[in-house]
Amino acid sequence: MENERKSIKNIDFNIDLAQSFGIYKNNFEFELLDYASSVNISCGFHAGDPLAIRNALFRAKEKNVVVGAHIGFDDIQGFGYRDMNLTDDEIEALVIYQVGALMSYAKTFNMEIEHVRPHGAMYKRCAEDFSFACSVAKAVQKCSKWLVYYGAAGEITHKTGELLNIPIAQEVFLEKLYNSDGTVNSVARDNENTEIEIQRLKQLLSYSQVSNVEGGKTVITADTVHFSNRLSNSLELIKQANEVITPVPVNYKNACLSGWVE
Repeated sequence: MENERKSIKNIDFNIDLAQSFGIYKNNFEFELLDYASSVNISCGFHAGDPLAIRNALFRAKEKNVVVGAHIGFDDIQGFGYRDMNLTDDEIEALVIYQVGALMSYAKTFNMEIEHVRPHGAMYKRCAEDFSFACSVAKAVQKCSKWLVYYGAAGEITHKTGELLNIPIAQEVFLEKLYNSDGTVNSVARDNENTEIEIQRLKQLLSYSQVSNVEGGKTVITADTVHFSNRLSNSLELIKQANEVITPVPVNYKNACLSGWVE
């Protein structure tokens, strides 16, 4: 990881869609859609029934945002927050099944998915367990070598990208505090004060820094910011964030860095 402070010129804002199943609906998620540059669509394991997925794809196409697969453990009742010990073969099957389903569904809308983001317990495990993260990323690669792997900012996601030569997007949260090593502190309570969160965004963009539990700042690599719709101030936060910077998809940012876009 780099220790040099540097400003961030382009960054992605991602949100989750299709977090519904049957009679359990989540229509608030669409209120954030006007302010995001990419969306993660649930694939039916932790959430997302066929109609919810269809509606999410339709709305994403309507708003012209980048679409990705939001994959998780097969745990509808627990919304994907229950960890599971799986073999590499089981992980591969789980990932390919979900990503493949969304890729096929997207084609019916003449759309392509560009990234894959783990959810819940799978996301947390990928952030903490290098071997597990590599197993998930390898399965993503089998679906397409062009897919970007979204993971928690930090050494594990960075090393996964380097080892497997897979495109990665390192993700940060404005509501969370970080440990001094750049990992998310899972004990600290989420901050739902919009003013403080916007100051964190400005700090991130100006210096590539996040607030840590020791009261200081930690330098971090950030390609995308995740905006949860479960916070009390979710809509206000993403609206104000758009006043600070206009978000762009990860692949657009990569094109800028490569010199293809000025």
